[in-house]
Amino acid sequence: MDANELARKVVARMYENDPFSIWMGIERVTVEPGHCVLRMTVREEMLNGFAIAHGGITYSLADSCLAFASNSHGIQSVSIETGISHTKPVKAGDVLTASSEQKSLTRGTGIYYITVTNQRGEEVALFKGTVYRTGKPWFPESENPA
Repeated sequence: MDANELARKVVARMYENDPFSIWMGIERVTVEPGHCVLRMTVREEMLNGFAIAHGGITYSLADSCLAFASNSHGIQSVSIETGISHTKPVKAGDVLTASSEQKSLTRGTGIYYITVTNQRGEEVALFKGTVYRTGKPWFPESENPA
């Protein structure tokens, strides 16, 4: 299987076993090796006492984007450090898009930047994540590119 097919197969398996991302209503827009674009709509039950999205919503969207992008090479990867800056308030009905950029990839680690924007293309959050690459393939029966 080629690298793009492997990426889609890995992310499909992850998503099918991810009830939280499903609850959030995350849609997979683009899945490629080392890159992912996700989209979701903010619902009323995702708001905090200020009538804006709870910070955990944009964080969780970006974290899912990190997980899918970093695992898309076919090697099981887990986050070891993450951080987010919320740059603009998010309201109910906003459509958020998270897009990953792979900054570094070694045999043992990967570093990714995730930008979250709203439906107007305005940046609402910046996220950085570092993952540990376990070396364990998602599909050991097939040949995985490292």
